Amino acid sequence: MTVVVPPHVVGGSGSDLVAEIRDRRPGIDLEHADDDAVLEAVTDAEVLVTSRLPEDVLDAAENLRWVQALSAGTDEYDYDALAARDVALTSVSGIHAQPIGQQVLGYLLHFERRFDRAIAKQRRREWERHGGRELGDRTIGIVGVGAIGSQVADYCTAFDARVVGTKRDPSDAPAALDAVYGPDDLESVLEDSDYLVLACPLTDETRGLIDADALAALPDDAVLVNVARGEVVEQSALVDALEAGDLGGAALDVFEEEPLPESSPLWDRDDVLVTPHMAGSTPHYWERCADVFLRNYDRFQAGEPLENRVV
Repeated sequence: MTVVVPPHVVGGSGSDLVAEIRDRRPGIDLEHADDDAVLEAVTDAEVLVTSRLPEDVLDAAENLRWVQALSAGTDEYDYDALAARDVALTSVSGIHAQPIGQQVLGYLLHFERRFDRAIAKQRRREWERHGGRELGDRTIGIVGVGAIGSQVADYCTAFDARVVGTKRDPSDAPAALDAVYGPDDLESVLEDSDYLVLACPLTDETRGLIDADALAALPDDAVLVNVARGEVVEQSALVDALEAGDLGGAALDVFEEEPLPESSPLWDRDDVLVTPHMAGSTPHYWERCADVFLRNYDRFQAGEPLENRVV
């Protein structure tokens, strides 16, 4: 079975991924194609391991049977085109749980321990003491209690915070949650959350989920944390809520438009923490991707259901 890693690997790190795969399974028929040779290389490929799938590559891959995406989100892939050719698509959902969970915890402590105020005062060279708060007194609401949301919940319970959330199937929610609701009961989570953490996938149902009405349902001092996708939040409504003083702040790793335009008012707000879509970054990224791929490789050869199958 021919496996090709095209040049479309984020950060140009295809060679790192290939090295991790070959180190674990040297006998795999694996080719790392460069830009000049990719269309020829994928002609006989049955499997592609990639961060994105341009149309010309998909068209050239006549024998393609499975695409292993190197991301948790796969909304940029052409589901219809893959389904029409009976090509499976799988993600690496779950490998980001630890770094993103730690990033979220950092966001919460940033606001809870008032690092936002400390940074603003440092810029002004202003020595004025301020009080800090404790996460144990807060309720953390999580929209989308999957692998990432579950990790966030585990970290928060270590600080004695109360954790509530929404899950597509509430019956298998992790024990770390104090209360869990179905997607239709989002308002119950909004009304209860001192921090609202978005960790859901981008779908037709979640696009624009956090709109003006949803933001209005949050307590006035609540902080919005988005590590999902920028389009889950109506960004203009978020800016309006912040400017009106209807929110305590926001920590954002994802945005409707990326890179975040220089003209965005989010850059200059002391109550907003902006990070450049890097919450999932980790020195262990490619080894974890290789582990997911190889588990699926064995499943694919055995005709067993694939892990994280999307199409």
